[in-house]
Amino acid sequence: MDAGPIAFVRDGDLIRVDIAARSIDLLVDETELEARRTGWSPLPPRYTRGVLAKYSKLVKSAALGAVTG
Repeated sequence: MDAGPIAFVRDGDLIRVDIAARSIDLLVDETELEARRTGWSPLPPRYTRGVLAKYSKLVKSAALGAVTG
């Protein structure tokens, strides 16, 4: 789990998409973002057996091309 800023987006948050800079920014105060991180833990895996469980363990993030090891 990356636990990047997208994990902490809430309804009503402003998000800036800058095509030229190839960036997406969550426009939330850093103290608010830190408060959202406190106590956060990733969801348990949806699949614990079978092909989808193996895939979810091996796949990389979308930023890395979502390829398997």
